[in-house]
Parts: sequence; structure tokens; C-alpha cells
Amino acid sequence: MRVSNATVRRRIFVALIIGIVMYCALITRLGYVQLIEGPKLAQMADDLLDREIKFKPNRGKILDRDGNELVTNVSVPTVVAVPAQLKDSRETAKQLAVILGQPEEAVFQAITKKGMSNDQIPGGKKLSPDKAKKIQELNLPGIYLAGDTKRFYPNGTMAAHILGFTGIDNQGLTGLERIYDPFLKGTEGHISFPSDAKGRVMPGGSEEYVAPVDGMDMYLTLDSSIQSFIERELDQAVVAYQPDDVLAIAMNPKTGEILGMGSRPTFQPDQYRDYPSEVYNRNLPIWKTYEPGSTFKIVTLAAALNEGVVNLNEGFYDPGYITVAGKRLRCWKRQGHGQETMLEVVENSCNPGFVTMGQRLQKERLFDYIKKFGFGQKTGVDLIGEENGLLFNLNRVGPVELGTTSFGQGVSVTPIQQMAAVSATINGGKLMKPYVAKEWRDSVTHDVIGRTLPTEVRQVITPETSAKVRYALESVVAQGTGNKAYIEGYRVGGKTGTAQKVKDGRYMDGEYIVSFIGFAPADDPQIVVYFAVDNPKALAFGGLIAAPSVKSIIESSLQHMGVPKRKDGISKEINKALGEREPIEVPNMVGQTMQDVVTTYETLPLVVSGKGKYVIQQSPAPGVKIDEGGKIRIYLGDK
Repeated sequence: MRVSNATVRRRIFVALIIGIVMYCALITRLGYVQLIEGPKLAQMADDLLDREIKFKPNRGKILDRDGNELVTNVSVPTVVAVPAQLKDSRETAKQLAVILGQPEEAVFQAITKKGMSNDQIPGGKKLSPDKAKKIQELNLPGIYLAGDTKRFYPNGTMAAHILGFTGIDNQGLTGLERIYDPFLKGTEGHISFPSDAKGRVMPGGSEEYVAPVDGMDMYLTLDSSIQSFIERELDQAVVAYQPDDVLAIAMNPKTGEILGMGSRPTFQPDQYRDYPSEVYNRNLPIWKTYEPGSTFKIVTLAAALNEGVVNLNEGFYDPGYITVAGKRLRCWKRQGHGQETMLEVVENSCNPGFVTMGQRLQKERLFDYIKKFGFGQKTGVDLIGEENGLLFNLNRVGPVELGTTSFGQGVSVTPIQQMAAVSATINGGKLMKPYVAKEWRDSVTHDVIGRTLPTEVRQVITPETSAKVRYALESVVAQGTGNKAYIEGYRVGGKTGTAQKVKDGRYMDGEYIVSFIGFAPADDPQIVVYFAVDNPKALAFGGLIAAPSVKSIIESSLQHMGVPKRKDGISKEINKALGEREPIEVPNMVGQTMQDVVTTYETLPLVVSGKGKYVIQQSPAPGVKIDEGGKIRIYLGDK
């Protein structure tokens, strides 16, 4: 069939149009790929060819306020596999698995993983010298020992809960290591270069090197010497009293700087896996909550003095109890202190006297001061795990709750809250925020990069009131229940505390937390120390257990700080005049409950043995007189 010229021309025209369209589409696609997708595809090509070797930075050191190392780094080997150089992957994995104590298949998958090199081999990081030596002796092709670092704690368990620890990749897991991980960890460096499929460097390729940046060194407010004094007293308390736990804090009351902090039980940071998690996860000085007992009376005293509802020279009569809403709230001295001044109320830790202070303040003002002193809320200290404590809801505070709160019963507080509050009562009235991290420095130049300054939260009482509190608390140590903290030549103030433990809303028979908080010099405090012993198995009173420990820490610290001794202040002779060294007549305690003994004979030098609710025997016998330094042993049992 003959095709006309017109038809041929139409077909040619259509073919031409189709060709032009296809050409334009091709040009458009090429332009899109070149101009739009080009950078992305080029990057993908580079990723296929480029290899990168990472260089880890050194983690910053942690040092005390004077530059003494608390945490540093030591070199350790890590296994690295280069897959392209392995001769017999299966046999290599088998031999490594035996040394590393890992499943063979897991090791095989790790060493054969595609890449230039791999250091993510199970059990292959931070090897012990013994394992490293065995791997080196195998001389396996493609297996190398690369340099790595791990944290080293030169002082063992010292300040373990504060410092915390790191994981296998040097990441902070607890304590300051975790809180300030971004500052300590530094920035990784690397070298990158083009290579072929077997990992060999391609000729003519360009290398890029980025140096690692080491982490910053962190200087703390801690003083290693003061921390060592605390550790010493904690260890001695554990040996002497076999408590459930024991804790201590030392702080500069003017700035909020933590000078030392510790607790028992403790742990070795670089061996934390050997300890129960509750040991290393609970920093007791900021986590533990409990009724404070008589140390809380300092808050009531400060509030009453600041509001002008009490005068230290006014008279008060203590019959041994005070009746509140038909209920008798007893003094620890069952027969009462009789006629005394309000200053002597403080010296004697007289419960009825403090109930009277609370009544004069009324619940609104007392609880307002309690909150202003920081109770019921976190202090904001830069440590992990701080608790809030617990206060009565004001709507549920009746006359009895007001009375018991006045002498430290019915409220739940943390040790760090007590430290901050008591510091405010003696430093001129300022509530300061406690802190541990002092400054950060460049690890190479040692230039200061950042610094923490003291933070005033609020003014709670006047400087004049604060001076009165200091005077009263110095009198407690010189003439009252805190006499075991007296230091010849140093003016010391403080307060004892004995609180019955609470479990499931009920008081526990025969179990107490005994404590003492002290400071010095009393007229210009440089250090305040809190020491608490949970459930000591002997001498269950704060003035007999905790006060000597605080005395020892304060005396050693003042000498370390270069604070000179003085002859002013309240003389020890006054204590003698008050009969402190007079012989003690042993009372009859047989048949009484342990609770009665604690509330009635707080100042007696008791040694408690056995378990039970009642005193079944005692030695010496009733009526015998013992000199100061003697002990009265009581034996507990059930009737």
C-alpha cells in the first residue's frame, strides 16, 4: 500500500516531537541529578569510600578545692578488630571468646562486622593486665590492643557517693560524674580518608584530621583533709555501734560550700557492680528522711527569738511535762527541770519550754519560718537523689501537732536541709544554697572557664537574732546537753538530737536515730558539722554518740584550717561548777520500756545490749554512784 507524502511528513513530525520531548526530559533529569541531587549523591559516594578512625578525648579530672586529685584517668588496653586483616575469623573468635569470657558467636559477629575497625567487642574494653597479656601472646592477625582509659579513684571509697562513677564507655552514671558529664567528657576527634572495599588507603586521596578536645577539669568545694576526718569518724562509729547506717556533712555556713560528706555503708566506685544498687544509688545525707528530734529545736528557738515572743533571761517552770489539748507532752527528764531560764531551757533541751515557744508563735508563724528555713522542699544542692522531706498540712495542725513539731517530732527532714537551716540561724540569718562544684578549668592551660558563686536564697532572721542563737547554742555545749562536743580553746556551739524511728506510720520500739549538729568558732562560724547514727546498738543518745564525733571533726578541721585557739568564750570551769563531773547515781531502770529509758535518762552514759522491749537487767545496781566516764549497762528482753 502506498503511503502518501503527507502521511510520511506527519510521522516524521510526530517522531521529531517525541524525540524532542524525550531529549528535554533527559536534559531535565540530568540537570536535576547534577544540580539538585548532585551534592547528596556525592556525599553518598564519599560515605562508601571514606573511612574514619575516632580518637577519644581524656575525661576531665575531679579535684578538691586545693587541687588534690579525687578522680583521674589511667591507661588500659581495649581489643580492636580489623576485619579485612583476619585470616580465620571463626578460629579467632573462638580463642578470643575463651579469654574474654563471652559467647563465641557474639565475638564472631563483632569482629567480622563491616568497617575499617571495630572496638565494640563483647568484654573487650578496658582489659585487665592478665587478659591483655593472653591476647597479645596469641598474636592473632587483625586483632590489636589499642590504648584506652578508665577512671581511677586514688582515695578508694572516699566521697564515693558524691563523686559517683562512669560506665564502660566512660559515660557518667551517678554522682557528679553524671551531673557534669557534658563538661567532663570532652569531644571526640577523628581522622578520615578514602579507601577501597578492603579498607586500603586509596592513592591521591586527602585526609582530614580533627583533634579530640579533652574534658574540663572540675574543682570541688570539698577539702580532702576534712573529708578524711569525716571518713575516719564514720568508720569508728560503724565499729563501735554497729548501726544500720551513719552519715555526716561538713559545710561552710556562710557560703553553702560542702567541705565534706559521707555515709556508711559505702562502695568502691570502680567496682560498683560488686555492691547492691541501693548502696551506691542512695546518697544518705541528701536522700534519707526522718524525724530530726531535738536538733530541730534550733529552728523553733530562732523563730521565737526573731518574733520577740521569748527572752532568754525570762523564767520558766518545768514540772516534767506540759498539758496540750488534754494530752501530756513529757520532757526527756521525767521529774522535770524545775525553775529555769529560757536559756537553760535551750541548754537542757527541755521539751515543755520549746512547746511554749511554739504556742507563743502559733502554728501559722512557726510553719512559715519552717518553710522559710527550707524544710519541705529540696535545697537544690548539685547532687543526685535529693528528697523533699515532709511537713504537716497546716489545716491538719492542731495544738498537739504544733507542740510536737516545736521539739522536732512529726516532721520529716533530710540532713542537708538541717545543715542549710542551722547555717542560716548562725551565719547572720541568710539561707544559703549548698553546692559541691566550685569551678571548671581547661585541662591543658588550667585557665578558669566557669565558677559557681555562693547563692543566697533568702534572709530568714535578723543578724541580731542570729547572734542570740549562736550564744544560746554555745551555752548548750559549754553548760548543757552538748557538753561532749566542748573543745578547750575553741568556742563551739551545737545541739543534740535523739529521735525514735518511724515505720509504716508507727514508732519502732528501741530504735532511734541519734545526732548532733555543731559549729565553730561560735562567734564567727567557719564550719558546721552534722553527724547522725541510725539505730546504734549501744549508748542510744545523740549527746553521747554523735557529739564526740562532731567534736573530733571540728577540732581536726579547725587545726587544719589554721584557726587559732583562744581563751575567751564560756570556760570549761563553768561546767564543773554546774556539777558536770559530779558522780552519777544509777537509777532503777529494770522493768521500764526502752522508750521510757530514752525519754527519761537521755544524758546517762548507757550501753544497751540484747533485743526486746523492756530492761530486764542492769549493771551497776540502782543507787550505786559512778564517776564521769563510767558506763551503765542495761540488758533488753521481753517480760
